[in-house]
Amino acid sequence: MSGASPVIRQNLSVAEQYLFSAANAERARYGVQPLRWSPGLYRAASRHAWLMAERGAISHQFPGEPDLKERGAAEGLRFSEIAENVAEAPTAVLIQQAWLHSPEHRRNMLDPAVDSVAIRVVQGEGGELFAVEDFDRTVSDLSLAQQEQQVGRLLDSVSSIQVLPGAEEARQTCRMDSGYAGPRHPLFVMRFTAVKLDRLPSQLRQRLATGRYRQAEVGACPVGPSEGFSMYSIAVLLYR
Repeated sequence: MSGASPVIRQNLSVAEQYLFSAANAERARYGVQPLRWSPGLYRAASRHAWLMAERGAISHQFPGEPDLKERGAAEGLRFSEIAENVAEAPTAVLIQQAWLHSPEHRRNMLDPAVDSVAIRVVQGEGGELFAVEDFDRTVSDLSLAQQEQQVGRLLDSVSSIQVLPGAEEARQTCRMDSGYAGPRHPLFVMRFTAVKLDRLPSQLRQRLATGRYRQAEVGACPVGPSEGFSMYSIAVLLYR
């Protein structure tokens, strides 16, 4: 196996199918939402599983190997949470039992904060199975316009404020550390980052609740992953 460049298989093995089903069955037992299968996580897990099998040892990171966050980002994944279980055992059943009897591994499997998983199982030269189970919470890949539309809907849902069309000045403001872009003076500027655009920051909701503001502009701007993690960057400008 050593020295070969393994081909990442598209079809799951029986062991991988079993561990995927077993993980979701355990989550269902405790009322946790099921995990989606992630092809990107599978690619990341596959490379690491082959390394474990080649070395005949389990580890979350070998010398010279990227860490878990970097491995996920290298596969184009956008995530706000990422975690990993590894194991070595003769059978998939024993791998699952080992994970369930380890508090840390069990916690990863039952974590409600993650929503995706992939499991890669590779057989070593001595017949042992080496397994990698990667989890993440996927961050949707929304365009800047889609991010702005989503925040605009949130503003509509909590206030009667008019969300102005066109967001170029708000986008410029989003890129700034302080101040604002454009000739019009906003009464309040809120910049925030989030891993999900499902809720406005509490400070912004409190401002809107005063009824002082009649119009708003929303601008989104790109933000690079922070230590492998992904998020959205938003600016909201409020006007009288």
